Amino acid sequence: MKKGLVLIYLILALPTTGVAQKLRIAVAANAQFVAEVLAKEFKQQTGVEAELIVSSSGKLTAQIEQGAPFDVFLSADMKYPQALYNKQLTAAKPEIYAYGTLVMWSKKEISLLKGLNALTDPAIQKIAIANAVLAPYGEAAEQAIERSGLLAKLKPKLVYGESIAQVDQYLLTGVVDVAFTAKSTVLNPAQKYKGNWKEVDNKLYKPIAQGVVVLKTSIGENLKQAKKFYNFLFDVKAKQIFKKYGYKLQ
Repeated sequence: MKKGLVLIYLILALPTTGVAQKLRIAVAANAQFVAEVLAKEFKQQTGVEAELIVSSSGKLTAQIEQGAPFDVFLSADMKYPQALYNKQLTAAKPEIYAYGTLVMWSKKEISLLKGLNALTDPAIQKIAIANAVLAPYGEAAEQAIERSGLLAKLKPKLVYGESIAQVDQYLLTGVVDVAFTAKSTVLNPAQKYKGNWKEVDNKLYKPIAQGVVVLKTSIGENLKQAKKFYNFLFDVKAKQIFKKYGYKLQ
């Protein structure tokens, strides 16, 4: 009898490849808040829960290259997912799921109406920007500053963060006066009324085309659900959510 119970226990303890585990979605920091809403909507539609792993696109790419068991990767650009595709680490070519918008954000009584020229005000002593090597929004911010001819004036004020999430933290904790961040951050209900913000002229930086891929580390039932999540990102409901958070669509 005891042997029978032990056998039943061992059988029940074995992993069931036909049952989807929690989806692991690697998400670029700019898309953290919109991804939370998307994951909630996806669960309502399918019953499948998604766990978000948030970091800079560059850092997530490095983790994927090292074998991190993610199912889907939402990048802040096309460069990183394309690099993964070139290394045969994705199930298919990356596709653009949305275009991001760069903004300047401040919690202080500072007017940003003059755009980037407002940053030359002596009252603004520290400006947070994401590391351009790891974060596409940081690269866009650097492009905007350079194309405005303000690099020499603003360079002494720049404080670098690893990702948009760290940049936002610098601003919210008062470490900096202004931050270059994603429009999705300032439209997040939790931040919507904290400070003031202004969009950066989109002519000053290359379009932030954000790509998504299903990864080859996704297998079995997880792969099936990962493909469903991928397709979900392009349906009507997901597009409405992206627009609500300030993203532009094709």
